[in-house]
Amino acid sequence: MARYVTSIESTLSRANAFAYMADFSNALHWDPSVVAASRSSDGAVRNGSTFDLVVTFGGRKLSMRYAIVSYEESQLVVLEARQSSFTSRDTITVASAGEGSTVHYDAVLEFKGPGRALDPIMQLIFNRTGVKAAAGMRAALNP
Repeated sequence: MARYVTSIESTLSRANAFAYMADFSNALHWDPSVVAASRSSDGAVRNGSTFDLVVTFGGRKLSMRYAIVSYEESQLVVLEARQSSFTSRDTITVASAGEGSTVHYDAVLEFKGPGRALDPIMQLIFNRTGVKAAAGMRAALNP
C-alpha cells in the first residue's frame, strides 16, 4: 500500500475550503498529475457524486472514476476509484482554524494480487507526486 498524508493551512473558511476540495474536479487545478477532470454526476456534491479524472502515473495516462463513498457536510469527504489492479482512496477532512481552516489530506493507493510487490516503488512515486499536489493545494487554498 502506498500512502501520502499532509495537512494544509488555508485562509479560506472551513465551509469554502471543504466545498472546493469536495468537488474533486478541482484536482485539475492543484494536482499536477491530473490532466483532465470533470463531474460526471448532476446536482449538489454529496454521497454518491462521481468525478472523472485522467491522471498520469508511472508515465501512463489512466482514466479513473472517483465516487464519494462518505460525506459529512463541511468536514469529511472520502472518494474512491477502483481499477482491476488497485484502489485509490482519498480522505479529506477540514477543520476550522482561527479565521481560516486546516485541510487534512490522506491518499492511499492499494494494489491487489501480484501488484502488491510494487508497493515500495509506488510509495516512492506517490511521495513525489504527493509533495507536488500538496504545493498545488496550498496555493489553491490560499488565494
